[in-house]
Amino acid sequence: MAYLPSSYDPGLVVASLLIASFASYVALDLAKRVHTHDRGVNLGWWLGGSVAMGTGIWCMHFVGMLSFSVPIALGYTWGLTVASWVVAVAVSAMALFIASRASLGWRRLAGGALAMGAGICVMHYIGMAALDMAPGIVWNPFLVAASALVAVGASAAALLIFFWLRGVNASRGQLYQSLAALVMGGAICGMHYTGMAAANFPEGAVCLSANALAGSNVGAAVALWSVALLAVALFTSTLDARMQSRTVRLAGSLKAANAQLQAVNEELKTRAFVDPLTGLPNRLLFEDRLKHALRRLDRAEERHNDRQGTKLAVLFIDLDGFKPVNDSLGHAAGDLVLKDAALRLGVAARDSDTLARIGGDEFVMLVEDAASLADCVALARRLVAVLARPFEVGNRRVEVTGSVGIVVYPDHGHKDKLVAHADAAMYAAKRAGGNTYALFESHMDAGALDQLSLQNDLRHAVELGQLQLYYQPKFDARRGQIRGVEALLRWDHPVRGLVSPGVFIPLAERVGLIKSVGNWVIDEACRQMQAWAEDGLRMRVAINLSAHQLREEDLVERIAKALARHQVEPSQLLCEITETAAMEDLKATQRTFDGLVRIGVFLSIDDFGTGYSSLSHLRQLPARQLKIDRSFVSDIETSNDARAIVSAVIQLAHALGLLVVGEGVENEGQRDILIELGCDELQGYFFARPMSADTLQAWAEGRKPAGAADFSASVLFAEYSD
Repeated sequence: MAYLPSSYDPGLVVASLLIASFASYVALDLAKRVHTHDRGVNLGWWLGGSVAMGTGIWCMHFVGMLSFSVPIALGYTWGLTVASWVVAVAVSAMALFIASRASLGWRRLAGGALAMGAGICVMHYIGMAALDMAPGIVWNPFLVAASALVAVGASAAALLIFFWLRGVNASRGQLYQSLAALVMGGAICGMHYTGMAAANFPEGAVCLSANALAGSNVGAAVALWSVALLAVALFTSTLDARMQSRTVRLAGSLKAANAQLQAVNEELKTRAFVDPLTGLPNRLLFEDRLKHALRRLDRAEERHNDRQGTKLAVLFIDLDGFKPVNDSLGHAAGDLVLKDAALRLGVAARDSDTLARIGGDEFVMLVEDAASLADCVALARRLVAVLARPFEVGNRRVEVTGSVGIVVYPDHGHKDKLVAHADAAMYAAKRAGGNTYALFESHMDAGALDQLSLQNDLRHAVELGQLQLYYQPKFDARRGQIRGVEALLRWDHPVRGLVSPGVFIPLAERVGLIKSVGNWVIDEACRQMQAWAEDGLRMRVAINLSAHQLREEDLVERIAKALARHQVEPSQLLCEITETAAMEDLKATQRTFDGLVRIGVFLSIDDFGTGYSSLSHLRQLPARQLKIDRSFVSDIETSNDARAIVSAVIQLAHALGLLVVGEGVENEGQRDILIELGCDELQGYFFARPMSADTLQAWAEGRKPAGAADFSASVLFAEYSD
């Protein structure tokens, strides 16, 4: 049988390939959209994607058929053409449905490929049937079978590519998707043109549907419409992908922010209840555990069970001599001591005990199920012992001890005052010299309240003008004339009267008020020297500096400013430092002494003989004067040892170019012996008691107070020579 010759329009063939590839690219993109966890979104993308994908595949098929020509006019019936489009949409729906599954097994792959291949074949051959030929098309069975195999193979490849692209890195996804689309487009075209090659048109055949769908204009319109639909689908898919990506990023950011917020909350909780330096519970956590422990103990006693009779104890631990560590070695060294102390206390305690840090160098320990008071005392002894061992800070050995106060419930008062009572007991241990423990006693509660009241009053003593300086003269031993005065601090309390410095100075040091009190003394002494000078009285005044003041880096600067403010010559001010304070931190003392000498202030070592200084230490300090401690002066008449020590100190001081002051002179015999031994200045009740500034001025002007020793009323102010 003879057949009509056939040909293809190269432009339309290329167009069909491009449409097939574009449709495949869109199909791959849509396959990602239907693979989500939202069923409603999946359904929408599945329906819309099926129409767009099916239309693209059908368009490729239709354009490919329009590229085919024979010597007779061809046309396609509307009904079968539309039917082929419906089949294309159905095949696409099947492909996207399989692509939306979680996995692709071999059975699903085989079944899906066969079903999709059959659908593509049906679409193609229905489309070919739209050519109403007379006589009909003669088919080559081998090429028809080949086209079916190509359709099944293309479908299997498409499904594999759908699932493979899920695992491709996003940065390479576009490239791989484009290459895969070309492969799929080529496979679809291969199936189509193989099927077209299977069709033979007998000579003399006529197309009865030539007046239906036909012509290049129709092909162009269909192609443009299909490409536009695919473009819209791709744009929508891309936009959705970006929105989902942004949503994922925002969700990830929100998740990270929530995680960070949770971490911050946990950190805040930790900081709220844990001491950051030692890692121990802080005051809040300790009080909470104490409250719960008291509740458990009370419930156990109410039930009268086998826990009846057990006790609860609170131990208050404070480090002795810790502040000098901070002041002399720095806070970093102090932190090391605190951490080491916390470790030692933790080792000494039981696992069931709660150890907490509630202040700078203050710790408390909660002891539940304490069998007896003796057990609590034994624990306190262990705590004192572990703190008594030297601490290693760098290359230094630091000696810090501990004082422990013990309170036991229900033996020692109300449960709401356990910590306060333990604190009061701890201070009793400190008053006993430290490095020991003390059990709470009822009188300590009153003492603690008294200390608290005194502390509150001291905070306002300066601003209320309750502090005063009294002045005790120092006399030239040979000439009997006043060489200067020592300023002695007094607190004129409105209720307690004159409070001894031995009471409020340690309190000021403990609660951090010593700096403000010391500043007041420095300024008031300079002010008084200026006031005396305006009345024609030139007087050297000695003030006492504590160990705490020596460690203040701005002490020299503050003294210099006070002297300048009141227009007082620096040589009129004498700073007295006890031997013990001077030798406690020799470097700090040396630094302060050098600074004071630099601005012209004179220096004196007070209470000499009671400390642990050596000749080499004395040579390092630029002091001008030594004051022999009153304990040697009081025994000088009756003790040969005391007399020998005083004599040796005077000779040593003179050899070093220092003047010597004997303090605490209370009778004529002591005066005479000190003069005989070569003492330069004398001070004590035998000559005059401390007096107010006005009384001292009156005495210096010749109006001697009653009971004072018979010395010259004239004032001698002689500069010390080097």
